[in-house]
Amino acid sequence: MRVLVTRPRPAAAATALKLEAMGHEPILLPLMQAEHLVTALASALKQRYGAIALTSAEATRVLAALGRALEPHLATPLFCVGEATGRAAAALGFTDIHVGPGTGEGLADTIATAFDAGLAEPLLYLAGSPRSDGLERALHQRGIGHRTIECYRMTPVVLRPDALSDLLRVGQLDAALLYSRENARQLAALLSEGNLGAAAFSRRYLCLSTSIAEILPPDAAAEVASMPDEEHLLQLL
Repeated sequence: MRVLVTRPRPAAAATALKLEAMGHEPILLPLMQAEHLVTALASALKQRYGAIALTSAEATRVLAALGRALEPHLATPLFCVGEATGRAAAALGFTDIHVGPGTGEGLADTIATAFDAGLAEPLLYLAGSPRSDGLERALHQRGIGHRTIECYRMTPVVLRPDALSDLLRVGQLDAALLYSRENARQLAALLSEGNLGAAAFSRRYLCLSTSIAEILPPDAAAEVASMPDEEHLLQLL
């Protein structure tokens, strides 16, 4: 199957390898790109905190940019939204990693369970922009003190007006993989600008969550992974 990969680089390349191993043809069209705010991260890590929380593997790429300056923090309790982020953190050398069930709300439960007596210092949430407020809202509801630092910013990739039409020259796509609401919003805008129907562009739109599927045009045949991670997303194929 011809499968459109819309996630940012370098994650898109890793997904392409997985698709090839499954016997599919990956079509890479990253719709967003990450701007890393390393200075803001370095400044935040000079403050006192009791633990760190991550809701995206992109944050680990910003942490990696700190080099040896990251070493004093590698034993700090680290809470990751899901397995993929946890693996990326382990590769950096973090030793006290707690993995949540894949959502911000679920990660807040994991944090609350680990620190049922409360944190001596605030939790440091290394976030992106834009983002869902699921983790921050859930932390507030549970009375867990935290500081949010935006360490990366996702911005749209500038594409040629005929970028989507070009992909149709060899036929309709079999599936499009969508990883975030901004990802889906950008694709929907490109379809509209190109006067392309979602159903004509791709037979299926595979989404990490229901909230992503809701962004797509009404004629998009959207399917949602049973769990919000890439493993379950690719199982839909």
